[in-house]
Formats: sequence, C-alpha cells, structure tokens
Amino acid sequence: MAPMGIRLSPLGMAVFCLLGLGVLYHLYSGFLAGRFAFFMLSEPAAGGPETPHGSAPGGAVDLRELLAVSVLAAVRGGEEVKRVREGNVLNAKAKGKTREGAEEQLTTGDLLSNRRMFYLLKGAFPAIQINSEERVDTADQETVSWDHSIPEDIKQKIQPKEVPAESVTVWIDPLDATQEYTEDLRQYVTTMVCVAVNGKPVIGVIHKPFSSYTAWAMVDGGSNVKARSSYNEKTPRIIVSRSHAGKVEQVARQTFGNKTVIIPAGGAGYKVLALLDVPEKNQEEADVYIHVTYIKKWDICAGNAVLRALGGHMTTLTGEEISYTGSDGNEGGLIASINMNHKALIEKLPDLEKTSHK
Repeated sequence: MAPMGIRLSPLGMAVFCLLGLGVLYHLYSGFLAGRFAFFMLSEPAAGGPETPHGSAPGGAVDLRELLAVSVLAAVRGGEEVKRVREGNVLNAKAKGKTREGAEEQLTTGDLLSNRRMFYLLKGAFPAIQINSEERVDTADQETVSWDHSIPEDIKQKIQPKEVPAESVTVWIDPLDATQEYTEDLRQYVTTMVCVAVNGKPVIGVIHKPFSSYTAWAMVDGGSNVKARSSYNEKTPRIIVSRSHAGKVEQVARQTFGNKTVIIPAGGAGYKVLALLDVPEKNQEEADVYIHVTYIKKWDICAGNAVLRALGGHMTTLTGEEISYTGSDGNEGGLIASINMNHKALIEKLPDLEKTSHK
C-alpha cells in the first residue's frame, strides 16, 4: 500500500515507467551520437584523402623525396622549354626592365615550364612554400601528379631525412637565360629547382633541356656531379654575364694579370656548371663565377646548393652568405668558386664590390 493511503493505479505506473524510459533513451542516444561524430572526425573516411605523400605526420617532409620531385620538375619544365623553342612559338614580349635598364623577356616557354614545375611540386608537397620567377595563374591551374617513384641513383646515394615543412622554401627558375633563349643560344638555357631549409640551400637541381643533362646535389647527402680537379688560382678563368664582361675584365686583369681569361656567358645555371666536371661538349670551363650587380635568388639558389654540397662557395662580393628567405633579390653581387681559397679571392678583388652598386 502506498504511503498515506494513496494507491497507485496500474495505468499510472505504466505511464511513469514509459516517461522514465523515454528520458533514458534521449540521454543515451545523444551520448552515442556524440561518440559516433568524434569517431568520424578522428578517423580518415574510407576512400578519402590521406596525408600527402612526402608530408609525414607532424608536418614534416622527406628531403630525399623532395629531391626526386625537384629533379622531375626540372625535367618536365625543360620539356616545355624545348618544345616551344623547337616549334618556334616563343611569343616573346618585354615584361619589364632590369635595374640596369635592359628589357627582360617573357616567352611561352617561361610560362608553360613554370606551370608544369609549380603544380608538380605543389601537388606532391602542398604544405611547402614555393617561390617562382613567374607568376602562377590560379585560373590556369594544371594537375600534375607524382607517381612516388625515386630514381635509383638517388636511392643509392641519399638517405631519407625529414625536416619541418615550415622550414622549407623552394625556389624555381622555369627558364634561366631567357634572353639567350630568344636568340636561340640553346647551350646557356637551364631549368632549376632549389630547396632551402631555414634559409640555407640544401638541394640544387640544374637541368639543360637541349642536351637532357641534369646535375643534382644535396648537402650532407650526395650528388651525381663532381668538381673539376684542375684550377689555376693565379690566373683564373672567370665566367661572367655577357653584359658585365667589360666591368669585370679591367679589375680582374689588374689583379691577376693580363693572362686572366674572361668568359662571357648567359644564364646563372650555365655559369655554375662551368665550375664543375660536366660531360657536355657545349659547356665551357671556368675557375671563378662573378656577378657584379643585383640578382634574383631563383637564379642562384640551385647553383649555391650544388656548390655547397661539393665543398664550394657562393657568397656576396664581400664574402657574406646569401640567405634564401625573405626578399627575392640579392643586392651584393656574388662570387662563386670550388676547390679554391675563396676568402683569398674576395680579398684580391675589393673593387668589384664597389662596382656592384653602380
């Protein structure tokens, strides 16, 4: 009997029990729904996108994989450069003037190579910063995939090495020596990719589209190119830009003597390869590379990385290291050498630094 003489009817008991069950069902179903949502957000959906290849958990990238993609990007860009030149559909136009007042050329080869190289690298490593000489038009986006393969020579010489993605900056030059390209001086033309970690160049790729030669190197890793073994430090062969030969020649010959050889050439990539042991019949040989004016970092980063990997040096004309972060230009000119006393070279050519500011 209920307290105080109150008697509960069977119908009332049934209603009370049903209300209690309803409350419990509402609470428990909400808990299950929350757990299900958490599970769906925590686990990748079946068939959905996975972590990009080359980007390990924690936002890291494998430099060996990035080297492989960089080589492929330089080659793919070079294919566009060669195709446009051989088809004679350059559509060359002026895109502006250099600080020295010379017109800078832009061709279809620059644009198509840039698109191919940029989207291949960005597709494989979406988290890294990429700086390119040419502007990337998002309306003209191209899907260029990497099949995740690593060439055997890279596998044999380079060990996997992960670095934080935020420390990486990639510099690409889709067509180095555009002026010479328009003049059909094909031997000077290269496509280049450089990887800098915390501002220091660690991977360099220089590809010559018209001979299919590719040089690559990774600092503290390995390379497929070597330095030349013979140099003449007393009367070096100095390679310079075609437009700078007169500026450098007078100072160099006053310093090293009248027998000093000045080699005018196009393209920063070509000039760095001149310091190396390159099996190319159209590749000139030099002991020192000098540039006496402002130059963009995508022109020199790949060559800087290759030289560093082989024990060489590329600095400003006053001997300062070049950082590959921040602005895209290097104000202090440059001097590059390998297997030579780099500091002594700088001390012998003090007047070149003054020339770089004229």
